[in-house]
Amino acid sequence: MARLPIYHRVLTGLVEVGIATVSSEELAAASGVTSAKLRKDLSHLGSYGTRGVGYDTDYLVYQIARELGLTQDWPVVIVGVGNLGHALANYGGFATRGFRVVGLLDADPARVGEKIPAGRDGEEIEVRGVHDLEDVVHDGDARIGVIATPASAAQEVCDRLVAAGVTSILNFAPAVLSTPDGIGLRKVDLATELQILAFHEQRKRPGGQP
Repeated sequence: MARLPIYHRVLTGLVEVGIATVSSEELAAASGVTSAKLRKDLSHLGSYGTRGVGYDTDYLVYQIARELGLTQDWPVVIVGVGNLGHALANYGGFATRGFRVVGLLDADPARVGEKIPAGRDGEEIEVRGVHDLEDVVHDGDARIGVIATPASAAQEVCDRLVAAGVTSILNFAPAVLSTPDGIGLRKVDLATELQILAFHEQRKRPGGQP
């Protein structure tokens, strides 16, 4: 599952530039995996390609999108519209990959009322106060929530999202969240990822020291 979004991104890029077929070797190289692993992954989708021709890019994009659940529309709410949340709201890749931002929420009164082009085709969405969280989730029928708040507020926001009916959460806050069974939780910690890179950079130096 972790590799399917990578294949989907690479294939979407090929389709956008008009490439109709791609070999397993080319797709594997662009995805950072071996051709044997790629062929095994895609065989689980029932896609084996054509010998001497390769994979039909349009059809393979559809197969992977269907497996990932991207052939339907997924309403998303973003809580926390600071620098990171604002950037996420403006990210055009959500709409093209099956995700529709239906709500933006923030605790800062100075942010409330701000209009951000977060919808499809540049549609502006007005930031609402975090006190309206339950109404925004209900009105937008959102099942996915994105948390981009400070760490101190993240667990409370998480609890409220779950109580409102959100069943999958993507957490950007630097906090470990607890959720009930059956709630999907993914964490993106940018600082931790940079620290891991710094560790490897340090080990590249003579003696492995700074």
